[in-house]
Amino acid sequence: MKALAAAIGAVALLGGFHSFHDEGDGAAVAADQGHAPGTYRLIANGGDAACTVTRGADLAGGLSELIVGAGCPAVLPGIERARFWRDRKDGTVGFSENGADPLVSFEAGDGVDYESYAPALPLLTLVAE
Repeated sequence: MKALAAAIGAVALLGGFHSFHDEGDGAAVAADQGHAPGTYRLIANGGDAACTVTRGADLAGGLSELIVGAGCPAVLPGIERARFWRDRKDGTVGFSENGADPLVSFEAGDGVDYESYAPALPLLTLVAE
């Protein structure tokens, strides 16, 4: 009986340890950060050019569909290849063609939802509509 109680206690302790240390998948992290599907205005250099991007359905592991508006190549040439929005565990966001290698990366912005940090130019902002 004592062995059974000890085994149950060990399993509970181990489960609690994994639960505490497991960062979870990106979708859980994204939900905690308040990210949700929606439409954003992608703006270059303080308003010189702008277009619409839409974060679509969640796929898995912090990955969501991304729909890039027709005017976006004027904002950032090549962005039309982006098909995925990825929420990273550090709170940054990347747009990519293949779900892994970002074409552009964003961090939480000051006064806007996100500001780009890579590539360095043009400076891009994302503002939820």
